Amino acid sequence: MKNKQKMTLAQKINILRAAVMGANDGILSVAGIVLGVAGASTSNFAIFISGIAGMLAGTVSMAMGEYVSVNAEKDSQKQAIETEKLALKDNYDAEYDYVRQKYLKKGIKPELVEKAVHEMMTENPLRTLVRERYGFNLGEFTSPYAAAIASMISFPLGSILPLCSISFFPASIKVVGTFTAVIIALAVTGFVAAHLSHANKLHGTIRNVISGVITMLVTYLIGHLFAH
Repeated sequence: MKNKQKMTLAQKINILRAAVMGANDGILSVAGIVLGVAGASTSNFAIFISGIAGMLAGTVSMAMGEYVSVNAEKDSQKQAIETEKLALKDNYDAEYDYVRQKYLKKGIKPELVEKAVHEMMTENPLRTLVRERYGFNLGEFTSPYAAAIASMISFPLGSILPLCSISFFPASIKVVGTFTAVIIALAVTGFVAAHLSHANKLHGTIRNVISGVITMLVTYLIGHLFAH
């Protein structure tokens, strides 16, 4: 029996990113729902049921969305590979020159470029062209099933925070307490998502928190408006 191929670091990071974003969406989506209902009703039962319904619907939606999205990306990558196979077959010299020119534009000495490109194009020209033209490596497809499962697990886990906050905080502070808890959670998921994406962590965190605050305020005010 053959051993299963281990996931690369890039594949693991992509799945982890799906999990983080699933948790983030779970926090924000259910927070918006329960705060919207809280703005319109003081019934804890109505708020709780709305939150549970949002959690279940969001879990299925996120899992299916992640599955479709990753499959679409995978199909695109496979098409890129087929395109490069034909290009190498029809005009190897032009493809070779593309890689050489790309490295020359980086300011590397011509003799070093010639040596490096010759080695790469001799060893595995398809892998070289796919990496240089499209920015991914052969065989590093993210599993749509793994991404979907990661989202399916993380979304309800993220949903638990606003659902528990709105349900168990005292009536006098449940809205403010939920706002506060969600803001802290969104700061954490925003920071982690930015770290995984190699983006600016401060900007990513602030952007995530601001979008969450706006979402919660809008849904709460709409609920409050319909209550009167």
